[in-house]
Amino acid sequence: MNFILAALIALGAMLDLVLGVSFFVDPALAGMDFGMTATGPMGLSAMRGDFTAFFLVAAVFMGWGAWKRRSDVLLAPLLLFATAFTGRLVNLFAVGFYEGWWTPMLVEAAHVFVLTFAMLRWRSQAA
Repeated sequence: MNFILAALIALGAMLDLVLGVSFFVDPALAGMDFGMTATGPMGLSAMRGDFTAFFLVAAVFMGWGAWKRRSDVLLAPLLLFATAFTGRLVNLFAVGFYEGWWTPMLVEAAHVFVLTFAMLRWRSQAA
């Protein structure tokens, strides 16, 4: 079970790494996959800085946590994805449904579920 959890977290980390690098290299193109367009240099800068930070920090901490089976290290990406999921959920109530709304929420919920499960399992084994 520990190997499967670590593998799932590592796969998520690789996805997040690709997304983070994509936003760093070409934020305009990466943003289109998220339904965003930058209206100028400030928008590109925000996308390049904020989304790169979000995904790369998540990827680094998930990779580290999976490699070392460290539950404490998984707290940062868990909070990132739980907050993102919550924001999307609030948006559904505030603005309504839109085409493809469930895809990013499913990915974020999967992150939250796997990270929470791994944290609980690895924390109990460390004690």
